[in-house]
Amino acid sequence: MSLLPSVRLAPALLAAALFAATVRAADAPTVPDTLKQRIAACTACHGEQGQGTPESGFFPRLAGKPAGYLARQIKNFQDGLRKYAPMEYTVRGLSPEYMHEIADYFAAQQVPYERSPVPRISAAMLERGQTLATHGDAARKVPACAACHGAQLTGVQPDIPGLVGLPYDYVSAQLGSWRTHTRAMVAPDCMAAIAGRLSEADITAVSAWLATRDVPADAHAQPPGSVTPPLACGVLGATEAAR
Repeated sequence: MSLLPSVRLAPALLAAALFAATVRAADAPTVPDTLKQRIAACTACHGEQGQGTPESGFFPRLAGKPAGYLARQIKNFQDGLRKYAPMEYTVRGLSPEYMHEIADYFAAQQVPYERSPVPRISAAMLERGQTLATHGDAARKVPACAACHGAQLTGVQPDIPGLVGLPYDYVSAQLGSWRTHTRAMVAPDCMAAIAGRLSEADITAVSAWLATRDVPADAHAQPPGSVTPPLACGVLGATEAAR
């Protein structure tokens, strides 16, 4: 039996395949090489402008947070200090320059805040939350949230995030993660120390109060150096003032 017909057919099949591939490539949409396109994995959960998804109660707002804080959180997911598989996968290949580019984008966004759902808790529990946030608990060596996060709890440039406008579920989950050592910062880890001194009821109380608090008219983070942290925090290079 002659093999010549098959030999002749092979170049024709190859040409047809190449033609089909060329047509498919021509028909494929062109993906724009823009930052907006490249951060689509971020905005799918956190919103196009980093406004968060308050209705979910979990994905936090990124818009307007200090760029230093945002870049550090990306690095913490890379380094395993923060644990959340989708984030760890998304950021594992990012360069330091790209992390800062993403952080600068979200830090510059100015979008309205939306209130998230809050569990029904007693007035006494809300009062306890307010006390912890604004005065702390000296008996437990727990400083006020405002002592580090600013008088209006809107954060401090360049590294301390705002707490207002965050969902209850997110705040309570993060405090719980620090308490159980599934979220960490570089040593000394001041937030782990604080969370370890809070009871579960305290976490519920302060998370609920923060979620119910009205966002101030000026929600920008305070200027650098405007607060002196009461505990040593490795990421801030702060000197411990009290324990």
